[in-house]
Amino acid sequence: MMHHAPIERLVDLLDPAADILLNMTRDEALARVGSGDPVQVRGIDGHFALVHRDGKQIRMARSLGRPLRYFIAKKAAGPVLVVADRIDAIHSWLEAEGLVDQFHPSYTRMVPAHHLMELSLVGCPDPNPLCRRFFTPERNRWGTDLDEIGRRYIEALRDALASWLDRVGQSEPLGVLFSGGIDSGSVLLVLHQLLITRGETPQRLKAFTLSLADRGSDLEQAREFLARTGLQYLHESVEIAPAEIDLEATIRTIEDYKPLDVQAAAAGLALCRGIRRRYPDWTWLVDGDGGDENLKSYPIEDDPELTIRSVLNNPLLYHEGWGVEAIKHSLTYSGGQSRGHVRSYAPAATLGFRGYSPYALPNVIEVAEGIPFIELTDWDHGRLYALKGEIVARGVRQVTGIELPVFPKRRFQAGICAGPTDRHLFPTDPQHYRRIHQKIWG
Repeated sequence: MMHHAPIERLVDLLDPAADILLNMTRDEALARVGSGDPVQVRGIDGHFALVHRDGKQIRMARSLGRPLRYFIAKKAAGPVLVVADRIDAIHSWLEAEGLVDQFHPSYTRMVPAHHLMELSLVGCPDPNPLCRRFFTPERNRWGTDLDEIGRRYIEALRDALASWLDRVGQSEPLGVLFSGGIDSGSVLLVLHQLLITRGETPQRLKAFTLSLADRGSDLEQAREFLARTGLQYLHESVEIAPAEIDLEATIRTIEDYKPLDVQAAAAGLALCRGIRRRYPDWTWLVDGDGGDENLKSYPIEDDPELTIRSVLNNPLLYHEGWGVEAIKHSLTYSGGQSRGHVRSYAPAATLGFRGYSPYALPNVIEVAEGIPFIELTDWDHGRLYALKGEIVARGVRQVTGIELPVFPKRRFQAGICAGPTDRHLFPTDPQHYRRIHQKIWG
């Protein structure tokens, strides 16, 4: 008969202050996770990573906006469950306990976003966790009226920003990581309008744009966006030298090696460093991360594993990857934006900022998943890529009364340069990033 030793300890290394709960207290949110009822967990609004223990039962849940990792260490007295938002935090704890010989980064596990994970506190052998979805948005809920879809979508964005402002307080400066693109542009316009309607000073808002020297494509785009909307006074460019794009520091920060995520995070880390140098006490940064995933706005042709049918037929594919039951699902990193959102979260958190990504909230994603993409595009790539600008611009017009400037899509890391991305800045060979990752972890 196999003997199951009870887990001796739960070591929770998460920082509760990193959660952004919009509609309840942390204790209320923990009680919902502890209930074991996915419907109750779905009622939590915000970015969160929550762990609840009830005797031998551990329940964990997270949103896209917060990583949540776990590791089971073996001790003579019994196993220990360690939870944290970072791999290196788990490594440091094991090192302090004299257990570092048990560590490898691939042994850590990520709780998949939008799932309630239950883990029984027994070890030797470690039990498989049970995952149950708490977020299953209804697809194709809306008609094909783009004005109605846009209004619903941007109203959800506005509500997410308004709830966040209620918790930030009226004296805090607010920074938007701003490229002049559709997502950061809509966030800036809606946030600016909210501050005015609430009677709060819009001067507390800044739009930060990263550029290599003063020649970046995003910098030019951002200036045109703000000129066309009359908001030039909000702008602040953060100009850096190429040497400030540090791939090894970035891979240490996001603890991952996927090229596009590393490249985006490298630009994000450089931008956050530039802001921190100027403003040592700044706390809050807002971004448009999640907008591309919501409206399925990625060039499908760039990924040989994808077709337009796989993108439009699989719910939340860009958010969660192929799903927790799929062979392609990574236990260490999870999938899709569930993995990739760390590129936004980690650089800001490492430099002492608190980031907020309203487009990555379930209530906003839920509206986007209700869009009848197939009916609106008839499987046409061009119509799919154009749809995002149409929906967001129409929504911004109705919610704010402002015309949203819409420019062609460009990745963050490409926009910091003038013209094509510099190959020396961002190597295209995936093995280059893997080798750095392997060097870091030995």
